[in-house]
Amino acid sequence: MLAAGLLLAGLARADDCATRLDAQPVDYACLRQVYSQPSANWPAPDISPGLAWRELAPLSAPPALDERQVELGRQLFFEPLLSRSGQIACASCHEPDLAFADGRRVPFGHDRQAGTRNAPSVAMASHFTNLFWDGRAGSLEQQALMPIVDPVEMAFALDPLLQRLRTHRDYPRAFAEAFGSTPIDAAQLGRALATYQRSLAPRRNALDRFLLGDGKALSDTQLHGLHLFRGKARCLNCHQGEALSDDRFHNLGLTYYGRRYEDLGRYRVTGRAEDVGAFRTPSLRQVARTGPWMHNGLFGDLRGILNMYNAGMFHPLPTAQQKNDPLFPKTSPLLEPLRLNAQELQALLDFLQAL
Repeated sequence: MLAAGLLLAGLARADDCATRLDAQPVDYACLRQVYSQPSANWPAPDISPGLAWRELAPLSAPPALDERQVELGRQLFFEPLLSRSGQIACASCHEPDLAFADGRRVPFGHDRQAGTRNAPSVAMASHFTNLFWDGRAGSLEQQALMPIVDPVEMAFALDPLLQRLRTHRDYPRAFAEAFGSTPIDAAQLGRALATYQRSLAPRRNALDRFLLGDGKALSDTQLHGLHLFRGKARCLNCHQGEALSDDRFHNLGLTYYGRRYEDLGRYRVTGRAEDVGAFRTPSLRQVARTGPWMHNGLFGDLRGILNMYNAGMFHPLPTAQQKNDPLFPKTSPLLEPLRLNAQELQALLDFLQAL
């Protein structure tokens, strides 16, 4: 009877708190009371009507993989011989110490050519169906070979690369151990690089620990940020699930249509007008370590980015000359002013820095 009474009292307290979660000043005790429950019992998030979504979830363990292929893929990932010049490796743009990004606005490639898009972290690549900012690769095996043959990135061709690997002192034996004694081919190369990327996973962060039952893993302000992330800030519309991404494409109003830095995004892959300026939602795991941000790397301050979202991002209007342009990009209707105050913006920033 006593246990039942305590349970009912706890439920009543949680129900009472649910009405005060957005009160000012912030009631941190109520936030902890409500969010100490399993996520299935958390308040319903603020999701745009008709939008599919997934609740936040802790990072799962990497899948079981062939360790010989993982090790071969690791060697190849750091191997500059995969580039025409013999000077650029996959790790040149995806550095482990920078959460497998590179810290630059855009990466440098062959002959110091500058790329046009920010190098995204590959630490969560195995969680995505669509690879690259524009989703032009549908598998890690396909994605792994594309930078090698890109004239701006590694600028090699597969045939001479495979010949280079076949005549190398160590790689024939390493490929034979991983795949059998058949000659090294492009499929094996792609599979080895993909398998290594599938083995990558960030360490469990404070949110993971909180979701797994460690109620002290998030500070008061970070917990407030979690509540805002799911609620008033509406981040869960796009940043959701274990990967903190919906793996879909959205136009944030950063197409720079007809101007310097123009990038038509997903349209270059699909040819559909509705995809002009749309880019894949990146994972927010380790986001504080992967700046500068956005597909073009033009934004170097997370608080500044939150300020832009708070204002509803950008919704450019066509000029008189662009009025009848069928490709004029349209910013996602999911983006609206959020009306977060300074305290709320700081709480949201603190939460992002815990990911």
